[in-house]
Amino acid sequence: MSAIGTQKRGSEKISLFLEEYQAIKLLDYDGMTQEEAAVHMNVSRPTITRVYETARQKVARALTEGKDLMIRGGKFHFEESRFYCLSCKENFNLPAGSDKKCPVCNSSEIASLNEYYSK
Repeated sequence: MSAIGTQKRGSEKISLFLEEYQAIKLLDYDGMTQEEAAVHMNVSRPTITRVYETARQKVARALTEGKDLMIRGGKFHFEESRFYCLSCKENFNLPAGSDKKCPVCNSSEIASLNEYYSK
């Protein structure tokens, strides 16, 4: 299974599930309310609250204790327009009908995030 994050040799790892990462992204980075994030993730409001609290505790532990934070999958599906560049490692949106090239490095070595994380 693929994982995203930093890794130091021999360091303890803390796994953040993709759902937990998404909750932090939607609430803290995108500024959504818990109600909006719950709708976006297709879960109940109490579920988003539980997922978010668990994610915050894991992130706080990783930052405070200097642990590696690894983002790992579960069951998930990205929007069809989300891609990953195999050259520069950037992920991005590509509107339908646009050139299949990375907007950062112009590489055509890209994969849909759904294909990339299903390996």
